Amino acid sequence: MKGIQVERNFTQFVVFAEDTILSALSKITANQSRLIFVVTESGILQGVLTDGDFRRWIAGCGEIDLNRPVTAAMNAECRSAAEGTSPAELAGLLTTRIIAIPLLDSHGRIVAVARTANNGLQLGNRRIGAGEPSFVIAEIGNNHNGNLEIALKLIDAAHAAGADCAKFQMRDMSKLYSNAGDSNDMASDLGTQYTLDLLERFQLSDDELFRCFDHAADKGLVPLCTPWDETSLEKLNRWGMEGFKVASADFTNHALISQLAATGKPLICSTGMASEMEIRSGINHLQQVGANFVLLHCNSTYPTPFKDVNLRYLERLRDLAEAPVGYSGHERGIEVPIAAAALGAAVIEKHITLDRGMEGNDHKVSLLPDEFKQMIQGIRRVEESMGQGGERSISQGEMMNREVLAKSLVAACDIPAGIEITEKMVRIQSPGQGLQPNRLNDLIGKRLPISKTQGDVFFPSDLEQPAATPRRYQFKQPFGLPVRYHDIEVFSKVSNLDLVEIHLSYKDLEVNLDDILPESQNIGLVIHAPELFAGDHTLDLCTNDDKYREHSKNELQRVIDISKDLRQRFECQDPVLLVTNVGGFSEHRHLDRQERAPLQQRLVESLSQLNTAGEVEIIPQTMPPFPWHFGGQRFHNLFVDTDFIRNFCTELNMRVCLDVSHSKLACNHLHISFRDFLDQILPFTAHLHLADAKDVDGEGLQIDDGEIDWVQLFLQIQQHCPKASFIPEIWQGHKNGGEGAWLALERLESAAA
Repeated sequence: MKGIQVERNFTQFVVFAEDTILSALSKITANQSRLIFVVTESGILQGVLTDGDFRRWIAGCGEIDLNRPVTAAMNAECRSAAEGTSPAELAGLLTTRIIAIPLLDSHGRIVAVARTANNGLQLGNRRIGAGEPSFVIAEIGNNHNGNLEIALKLIDAAHAAGADCAKFQMRDMSKLYSNAGDSNDMASDLGTQYTLDLLERFQLSDDELFRCFDHAADKGLVPLCTPWDETSLEKLNRWGMEGFKVASADFTNHALISQLAATGKPLICSTGMASEMEIRSGINHLQQVGANFVLLHCNSTYPTPFKDVNLRYLERLRDLAEAPVGYSGHERGIEVPIAAAALGAAVIEKHITLDRGMEGNDHKVSLLPDEFKQMIQGIRRVEESMGQGGERSISQGEMMNREVLAKSLVAACDIPAGIEITEKMVRIQSPGQGLQPNRLNDLIGKRLPISKTQGDVFFPSDLEQPAATPRRYQFKQPFGLPVRYHDIEVFSKVSNLDLVEIHLSYKDLEVNLDDILPESQNIGLVIHAPELFAGDHTLDLCTNDDKYREHSKNELQRVIDISKDLRQRFECQDPVLLVTNVGGFSEHRHLDRQERAPLQQRLVESLSQLNTAGEVEIIPQTMPPFPWHFGGQRFHNLFVDTDFIRNFCTELNMRVCLDVSHSKLACNHLHISFRDFLDQILPFTAHLHLADAKDVDGEGLQIDDGEIDWVQLFLQIQQHCPKASFIPEIWQGHKNGGEGAWLALERLESAAA
């Protein structure tokens, strides 16, 4: 028998009798349950509309009008059950055909919907089961030692650590123990007497526990509690506990489990101290009473020796239960729960304490707040690293490293257009910018429409029709392309570019500009400062390392001085724009608002010490949350979120280069509206980098290969900064004659029309 899930928030399952058939069908599609219940305005059940009911209505009616009231197509013979019907009875009413039943009060009003649990359960606003992040329970238990203030601090610590749930225990000592919980009973065994003494002294009152539950809920945690007896269960149920934890000691207590299941609320059951036969019996009983449950593998030794943990039992427990499983740990350290998450544990439970030296057994196997936070960080990193399986794709960082470290097919000699390529005409050399060596056989025998000079790289487009070639484009805004010095003349001659954006390397700072650009250029200019300088120095104007920051300022001043010279060689009536990544990254995590404040102060100080002489305008680039730094990923903290960018620009009267790919990734990461971001930041934008984006770190994608609405973007640009210039900044877009950039301009032109 499968578990029963009772939905108290059932709006997705109902429509009003006056609603149209079309709106009912839309709701059926949205709730993915193939049915909808029809109610009056006061909530009284009228009938049900299923896929089958709709098909029968179509077959029996003459003219199909989906704007008719849903009552015209519904089935008035709808099976229902009374509120309070036991899960076991509900399980008997649900079939493969009837997958949901409305629960009615004495007036016939729907108060809930019962469904067969779909391999998981709902606790508060958290779904627990396959495909969901591990539900992390901070087991406070009695680690408050009877002190409400400590209990509240533990809840705060659990919240700060990133837990999903704060769990307590409730006992009625007079009912639970045969001697009424008297620790002075000399007939008690030593262990029992010791435990009774702790429980007697370290209990919170009912009102104090309820205050703890309220405080946990206010913090956004799911409050949970273990009722050790029927009296405690009744109190917790009256308070409104959304589910219950079953202690290992009660897993064989089928009578209590029956009472818990009768509430219709989900159960999380520990299996410590139980033999496999007892676990099988417990699972059978849970299924018989229609409970919706998760089983936790557990060893009830304090602390558990690592040799006794037996994490591989999780897989067997999952097979036995035919339900989600998790892990409740009493071992030392944080490694085992993290490993359990990697093995698919849907729930992780671990004790938390403020001081392991406090009196009581649980403190000794508990984690301190910082340790609990480290455990959760480890669990989340493991979950993220597990991925989705399936076909392997190359990550952005790998693509960057592949370009540098891998090899390409290269012309071994001059190859005129139309000549059939032979194996002798091709050699394999680094870097890996073009066709990989395994494509050699695809290249041999081809006749290229263009010539190749010795040393030229072969590209995938050499094997197929080019997606786009350069031409004249029409945009309302000034536009250009990213270039290196050697690209300027070629790119400016084949299209009507308004400008070029020179991407400088630290090697470019050493060249003689009179040799590279002896003549004035009849085109506008934007400059992109290097991120990396000689000596593996990544520019950072925000670091607290004074020596490192001083070096960064000196290097950027060199770039500014060269930018002044370049400005005289291009058509720049206004100060030349200098796109700069100003720093502010961290190695292991994002910094919080308080930690970011000193970075901002140092940045302001650094910028004030640079001499632009009114000829150069530094425009910091908006940044992604997880920037790629030469094949590795870091965490960026500045020019990521809306508030920082807007406040910085307002206070310093500065503008930015809005990299839409970076900022779309930032909005995805922060779960904020990209459209709202643009409305707030475009008014401070001098120049844009345009590339598509996906997820939180898929940057530099070809236009229309990601998630950005380009038509909407150009509407907002026209509204907020119509004179701002832009370039397409597609990953490797400048390679092979700029084929990626020309394709980007073609697609952007279509969106901007």
